[in-house]
Amino acid sequence: MVQRKKVEKNGNGANLGFEEKLWLAADKMRSHMDAAEYKHVVLGLIFLKYISDAYLERRAELILQEPTTGADPNDPDEYLADNIFIVPKAAWWSELKNKAKTPQIGILIDDAMTAIENENISLKGVLPKDYGRASLDKQRLGELVDLISGIGLGDRASRSRDILGRVYEYFLSKFASAEGKLGGEFYTPQSVVRLLVEMIEPYKGRIYDPCCGSGGMFVQSEKFVEAHGGKATDLSIYGQESNPTTWRLAKMNLAIRGVEANLGQHNGDTLHNDFHKDLRADYILANPPFNISDWRGDLLRDDVRWCYGIPPMGNANFAWVEHMIHHLAPTGVAGFVLSNGSMSSNSGGEGEIRQRIVEADLVDCMIALPGQFFYSTQIPACLWFLARNRQNGKFRDRRGQVLFIDMRKLGHLVDRTHRELSDDEIENVTRIYHAWRGEQDAGEYEDIPGFCKSATLDQIRSHDYVLTPGRYVGAEDVADDGEVFEEKMEKLVLRLETQFDESRSLEEKIRENLRGLKYDL
Repeated sequence: MVQRKKVEKNGNGANLGFEEKLWLAADKMRSHMDAAEYKHVVLGLIFLKYISDAYLERRAELILQEPTTGADPNDPDEYLADNIFIVPKAAWWSELKNKAKTPQIGILIDDAMTAIENENISLKGVLPKDYGRASLDKQRLGELVDLISGIGLGDRASRSRDILGRVYEYFLSKFASAEGKLGGEFYTPQSVVRLLVEMIEPYKGRIYDPCCGSGGMFVQSEKFVEAHGGKATDLSIYGQESNPTTWRLAKMNLAIRGVEANLGQHNGDTLHNDFHKDLRADYILANPPFNISDWRGDLLRDDVRWCYGIPPMGNANFAWVEHMIHHLAPTGVAGFVLSNGSMSSNSGGEGEIRQRIVEADLVDCMIALPGQFFYSTQIPACLWFLARNRQNGKFRDRRGQVLFIDMRKLGHLVDRTHRELSDDEIENVTRIYHAWRGEQDAGEYEDIPGFCKSATLDQIRSHDYVLTPGRYVGAEDVADDGEVFEEKMEKLVLRLETQFDESRSLEEKIRENLRGLKYDL
């Protein structure tokens, strides 16, 4: 078993310093361009800067080595061996920076992107090539080139990669926030991703995200492996994304980190055109779109993936759940985000599917999240954790049990509408989960009233297979928590009657005061 190791805290990824200053400076140049359009202008330039820096670093090393080792700085294999993209001279950042003040800068950047795609087949059709359009202010574009030129600060390639990666990641989050519901689909908040990754601990093996967005799950998984003494190559990464623009963002996001991944040759609808049909993953991480009603489920009624029941035509939530179960290896684990309704809904046969999944002893842990986490929706969300082999010899035998954790009171607001988890909160929740599983150095598990509870299948059966943590830990119920409708109505009627009685009593007092005032007059 891999020994668990305490990882240094990094401020939850919100490095409000260099990245924020760069964002504020870049955002001032946005003018009348909306965030969705400007996103590709900025992120494309950051990517171009990164691959140029990495290529020229390696080229300088090869030139120094040439007299003694015979290294050839013009041999593409010398770069490909280090997972470095080939960058023709016309696309070198220094060449573009020298011409940043010219009216042709937009066309030169488009030509540079095309030249890079021609030299690197894995980037074909990935890079943005719309910098030469008339609507893009060339003076502001030149200023943006100058601004991005400061990233890296002359560091070695590895350090430059880290800085550029941080900037790219920070900009992704800021664009998701700026775009709100329209842009949040490509980005899962980092504290949620960190919690998922720290819970399932993807040390080594095949990792899969069937709706990978901009690739945040993969980036965080690589960070986890390296933080625990592993290597990036310890993970084999597979993913798919239906949105073509988001698929390109993911390709660039992973490339800027030097992460190799199989995301298919293009974008694709995972449920209808599964690129990885034969994959059985050791780890699955995902944030599927919530409550999709037009997923064309009627075309997939006889699909081999629906082992626990045909998902309802009007909601794709359990289509995603069954898709992920289908792709789990015999000892695989999965952690994913779903709307709260998935824990309690009985519509369209969802209750029966959930019951079969529970009875198959696949559900390992359920977590209720606080509100205001996601940019794309205000729908309350939860985390599901599934495990194929819960009698794993490395851990305590938890067959017939499910851990419920209620995190609804955790988190802090980072702005008026969005919430994040702190490092301590993530660490505390993951420690409780790993202690419950019996992992080394995680301590002893104990139920905490109002926060966590290890429940038996009999207890879950007594609640009609509703998986809302509040039902088991004893926390206060909230909307969409699976409480029986009649009970809610009883409480509501009682509350209204009380308010009515109080209101009537107040009215009588006012009338008495008015009568007294009239008498005095």
